[in-house]
Amino acid sequence: MNKMFVLYNENTRFPVKIWLENEAQLEESCLEQAYHLSQLPFIHKWVCLMPDTHTGKGMPIGGVIAAKDVVIPNAVGVDIGCGMDFVPTNIHMDDIRDVKTGNGTLIQAIVGNIMREIPLNTERYKSPQESVVLDRAKQEIEKYESNKELLPLIDDGYFQVGSLGGGNHFIELQEDQDGCLCIMLHSGSRHLGKAICDYFHEKARVLNQRWYSEVKDEYRLAFLPVVSEDGKQYINWMNLALDYAFENRAHMLEKTCVIVKELIEKHCGQSVEFGEEINCHHNYAALENHYGANVWVHRKGATRVCQGEIAVIPGAMGSYSYVVEGKGNKESFCTSSHGAGRSYSRTGAMQAFTTEQVMVDLKEQGIVLGKRKKNDVAEECRFAYKDIDEVMAQQSDLVTPVRKLKTVGVVKG
Repeated sequence: MNKMFVLYNENTRFPVKIWLENEAQLEESCLEQAYHLSQLPFIHKWVCLMPDTHTGKGMPIGGVIAAKDVVIPNAVGVDIGCGMDFVPTNIHMDDIRDVKTGNGTLIQAIVGNIMREIPLNTERYKSPQESVVLDRAKQEIEKYESNKELLPLIDDGYFQVGSLGGGNHFIELQEDQDGCLCIMLHSGSRHLGKAICDYFHEKARVLNQRWYSEVKDEYRLAFLPVVSEDGKQYINWMNLALDYAFENRAHMLEKTCVIVKELIEKHCGQSVEFGEEINCHHNYAALENHYGANVWVHRKGATRVCQGEIAVIPGAMGSYSYVVEGKGNKESFCTSSHGAGRSYSRTGAMQAFTTEQVMVDLKEQGIVLGKRKKNDVAEECRFAYKDIDEVMAQQSDLVTPVRKLKTVGVVKG
């Protein structure tokens, strides 16, 4: 049973619905950002915070708002289109777990090949990669020409499509509750999304000051009316970044599947088959109808889960992740958490946990880590995140788990 509560007091203009047990479970800075959101004059109905919520840039991660006639770049975030891709296989982990190759265990060999094939962190491809999304953007260049400063991003994007990035992005080999091998990855629109967000946030700031907007600049929630030229251009560029992020994940998943198939068939003689792919965003704005109104739903670190919709909610490396089916809960604007959510900042995690602690924890669980530099591994350790099972319990009215997954091997930037 979920524990959602409502904040509605002298600090709020609109209610804030929070899928947690009480106010004490929120960071003070996250609560302050929630109050800022609730003061926005164009909010439809209420503000939502998912159980993985924590402080973000302007708007909390795990935040959801439905806005009337405006878009807010920082309510989508800098990694436009960040999201998940997942595919199950027919291979049982017990059949491959102890298999040895010339490069260690089979899982070690797969992790090693992924690291060789896919650029990580700030790495890029040395030559341009195929991109249907960027090809189409060049064919429709008139949609983007009024923002000349951003045009070089299109050509630059060919060198990053199919690359992982750093931070909390990952490629994982996982074992589901039936003992089958699955593949999950988390990535977004790379440099393209950040450049678009920063560019349009600054444009919105200037315009908001000119309009004497009641949205205070320090909230970092400057907005653009969707009927304005800048609003239309932001939506164009945001949608380009969304398509690019979707394609970026699909390219990486395809490469990973080829590696998994080749190595398992070579060393085990088993035919590898893949199930249905699930590719979903959790940083975006979309025009949707809720409570009888067409509104721009901004999901920042939040996953759309309409009735029957299948989505992916990852935990932290060395923890559990879930594939879920949406319940279409109207109160959350058909949304759930996008992950476990941080309980320590990156700096806080580095101060609280040592590299050795994290490496010992992964080793004790038999998890293979692929990471070039280990000195910042504590930033992303499972101790730095909330307990994913607690998060799932707090949103039992939003989603039904259909597959539970445990990390077996993980590649990090």
